[in-house]
Amino acid sequence: MLTERQELILKTIIKDFTQTQEPVGSKTVMKQLPIKVSSATIRNEMAVLEDKGLIEKTHSSSGRIPSTDGYRYYLDNLVEPLQLPETVYNKIVYQLDKPFHQVNEIVQEAAKILSDLTNYTAFAEGPESHSVTVTGFRIVPLSNRQVMAILVTSDGNVQNQVYALPHNIHGDEIEKAVRMINDKLVGKSLKQITPTLLQSLSSHELGGDHATELLSLVEDVLKDAASEQMYVDGQINLLNNSSEQNVKDLRSLYELVDQNDVISSLMNYSPTNDSKFPIQVRLGSELPNELLKNYSLLTAEYSVGEHGKGTIALLGPTNMPYSQMIGLLEYFRNELAKKLLDYYGRFQ
Repeated sequence: MLTERQELILKTIIKDFTQTQEPVGSKTVMKQLPIKVSSATIRNEMAVLEDKGLIEKTHSSSGRIPSTDGYRYYLDNLVEPLQLPETVYNKIVYQLDKPFHQVNEIVQEAAKILSDLTNYTAFAEGPESHSVTVTGFRIVPLSNRQVMAILVTSDGNVQNQVYALPHNIHGDEIEKAVRMINDKLVGKSLKQITPTLLQSLSSHELGGDHATELLSLVEDVLKDAASEQMYVDGQINLLNNSSEQNVKDLRSLYELVDQNDVISSLMNYSPTNDSKFPIQVRLGSELPNELLKNYSLLTAEYSVGEHGKGTIALLGPTNMPYSQMIGLLEYFRNELAKKLLDYYGRFQ
């Protein structure tokens, strides 16, 4: 652990570097410290911090910048969420007060709001939907061999997919599949509708030469309805932190943030260390991908009671203003949960 004075100096260096993006010298630190200390004493303390690997010297300046270990110490011991300006809170409330018709619309808007407020790349994952029930199923013909399968659930969500059917499938087989679902599956939760149950219903209720194809269609729609929807916004903001990256790396980074399963696994990471805040911060060196080495990922879980939990996240530069971002995510996760609870309340 550091002394109180060393912590103040480290905190000051991080704060100044975040604002200026320039190495911080002892005289700059001296002017900003809340205690009176000589420049020589500060230089000595900075030398100690450098020996501990918490700050480092750049080749072009006598000033210091925070190291990854320095940021980690700061995040684990010193950072404090900042209260944001009233205008930011009002903007969040205003944008979440729109007339949404589906849960996914709210979650998608959450990613957009976070990206707009921060100029970072934002992610939002909807709450688990296993507790919702099936309320209706339809298959609508679109063209000669194309149909749209539409599944409606108790939370107001409508899941639809377009399928190409085998050439020799008959209309009565499709109608039979629709009747089976509405007779046997309506009222059941998505968690209850297992592949085993569907297979059993298919063999007993469907039959025919195309039972397998129809079963596959139903499974696909149910699987998408049960999966947590992931939304990303602000991919263009990755350019703000890409000055040292080549075009190939930037293209790979764009592809990475569009891989829902990869991002979801990063967002659902459980830290081994206890955090003072519900916001988890992982630095680039702690992320399992070299493309993210200059970034940090902030994640926050939100709870919607019996409807499950979801996650929001921000991907931005390592030298982001953590106090502001942590304060923003703490407030935003609560507002998002309130909005979703209000939405779910309409169906009770």
